[in-house]
Amino acid sequence: MTMPARHVLFGVGISTAVGEARQTLHHAVQADREGLDLFTVSDHPYFGGRLDAYSLVGVALGRTTNIAGLVSVTNLPSRPAPMLARTITSLSALSEGRIVLGMGAGGLWDDIAKLGLPRLGPGAAVRALEEAITLVRALCGGGDLVTFDGEFYHVTDLEPAPVPAPPVWTGSVGPKSLAATGRVADGWIPGHAADWLSPRYRDSRPIIDQAAVDVGRDPRDIATIYNIPGVIVPRPLAATRDREGRWIGGSAEQWAEELTGAVLEHDASGFVYFPTGDTPADVALGRWAQEIVPAIRQAVAASPKGGQERFGS
Repeated sequence: MTMPARHVLFGVGISTAVGEARQTLHHAVQADREGLDLFTVSDHPYFGGRLDAYSLVGVALGRTTNIAGLVSVTNLPSRPAPMLARTITSLSALSEGRIVLGMGAGGLWDDIAKLGLPRLGPGAAVRALEEAITLVRALCGGGDLVTFDGEFYHVTDLEPAPVPAPPVWTGSVGPKSLAATGRVADGWIPGHAADWLSPRYRDSRPIIDQAAVDVGRDPRDIATIYNIPGVIVPRPLAATRDREGRWIGGSAEQWAEELTGAVLEHDASGFVYFPTGDTPADVALGRWAQEIVPAIRQAVAASPKGGQERFGS
């Protein structure tokens, strides 16, 4: 019996600092050239020193060929769902589908309020998130005119774009938000760089799974993709985790062993690397893409538990 191929994604987080714009685009091109699956950028429109996330993604997609872009995660309160749908479908059409939609309910409300936007309580913010995902999907894929009369969004006879909906990943943290992920999302990025051995993952993932089951979904259809910071050093470290159990990095071999185990033993679906330490970002990115990622791909493909495919295959 042939095992189904695993879809393991490998990405890199790139800077949104205005002063690093040129270097940031260089890193996106480097990641594409070296075979990574996606690049990610944060979304903090209330900070003047940050590039607009979707402007950055659009320019980076225009300079690359295969890699996908992800805003991790979209600051939904500042990007109304109907316009976000138009942004996402436009980028998808222009890049031949190289886009993932990251969605967040909003966290830094003191900063969000500086944009003149109304504050939402935690429960309302989660309801708005779930409603937005539903509406964005309705405005993708062509078909009949969309009328939507929700708690937060109201559209009438709006034409959907003739572009398929992209995968939707959330950065959910609280129980209500996690349940929404289980009901309507395709992927989950655990908050605070939590990994597969963390209490946050162990306590959170069952909420997603149960919510998925409750609406008739298969929990296995909801990927877990980890943001994973750490150093990549020439020689093995004596300990790759700190006293609290958080991953700190190691040699390329230690990284490959740890992340291969995460895929095969903990069903990890992908990893987004964030360079830390004194190593220049382009050097760290090169080691990630040239040494660690190929080793994981090879080990996973050779395992009886299944192979691995690139994004979009």
